[in-house]
Amino acid sequence: MSDNKYLTVSVLTKYLKHKFDTDEHLRCVFIKGELSNFKFHTSGHLYFSIKDENSKINAIMFSNNAKKLTFKPADGTKVLIMGRVSIYETTGNYQIYVEEMQEDGVGNLYIAFEKLKEQLSKEGLFNPEHKLKIPKIPHKIGVITAPTGAAIKDIISTLKRRFPICEIILFPSLVQGENAASDIVKKIELAKSYNLDLLIVGRGGGSIEDLWPFNEEIVARAIYNCQIPTISAVGHEIDYTIADFVADLRAPTPTGAAEMAVPNINDVIKHIEQLKIRTNESLFKNINYKKLMLDAIKNSFVLKNPLILYENKKQRLDMYYEKIENILKFKLGDAKNKYSIILDKLELLNPINTLKRGYSVTYLSGKVITDVKKLKEKDEINIKLSKGSVLAEVKKIVEE
Repeated sequence: MSDNKYLTVSVLTKYLKHKFDTDEHLRCVFIKGELSNFKFHTSGHLYFSIKDENSKINAIMFSNNAKKLTFKPADGTKVLIMGRVSIYETTGNYQIYVEEMQEDGVGNLYIAFEKLKEQLSKEGLFNPEHKLKIPKIPHKIGVITAPTGAAIKDIISTLKRRFPICEIILFPSLVQGENAASDIVKKIELAKSYNLDLLIVGRGGGSIEDLWPFNEEIVARAIYNCQIPTISAVGHEIDYTIADFVADLRAPTPTGAAEMAVPNINDVIKHIEQLKIRTNESLFKNINYKKLMLDAIKNSFVLKNPLILYENKKQRLDMYYEKIENILKFKLGDAKNKYSIILDKLELLNPINTLKRGYSVTYLSGKVITDVKKLKEKDEINIKLSKGSVLAEVKKIVEE
């Protein structure tokens, strides 16, 4: 069978490109839509897509035309463009080569993003005082992302390289599409039961549509209410999502999140070695200081002559004894004087002494009689003398 009727892919692509290039309707096309997948190449060329609700077309704007722009293009920006439609032969894809582009408002996704951002900001979900402190040395790290792809590979490889002793638990999740937001929330709730020190939530780069699950309110509130310190790692450095604002820490990329999550184990080892050296130095200094104190005590005059302590104490005891003795002597002498005075007074008042001088005391029925009127004839009285007593009977009473 002859193969002359079969075309190569290159020939077919050249033919279609020729058709595109010679079609008058495709030489100058005016399109309006929303920018997506926007990339600024180092060469100055701009690569992006233009989309509406139903379709999307790839586009390129070379640097000579990009220099004429009066605004800064970004994902979600609505634009009005003029260019030509052709085929890129290498891939066989058709695309529009943009010559002019002007801003035509902001896309719906961007509007929704700003609206939710403003709402949550007013509620205080972004406030610094609500941010949890990221642990310096986490032992168990959870990662919520797609189970395949560059993001999880970069996170795991970076964590293992920097801090291989930490435990990594993957919570595989949808990170793109209609059900992604609810799945991310489920995985955040699941992670709470694993006693994690740190949680990384994110995915690799993509268009604003691809990253949109991380702009959903349910994801933002789940991260805010999570009691595990959380690092957001969504997209590239230029990408910002609601999750970035509500998380405890925002990383520019998944790799960056892993670097921020753990220390470099070599630095930790060096730090431990430094602490060991400083601790040993401190111990040796303390021991040497204690030795000096001990030597000073051992060589002290008192320890070498311990009897001096007793001699001093004994001398002080003698002083106290003498002092007490003098006080007692004074007190005793004073008491003796007082005693003598009292005795003298008692001697003066002693009725025995009065009797010795010739006086007597007369008793009637045991009572002293001082008045003859209290006596009558024939009363028996007792007369007390200095020596002895006399029993008598009253014969006659003489009143003076």
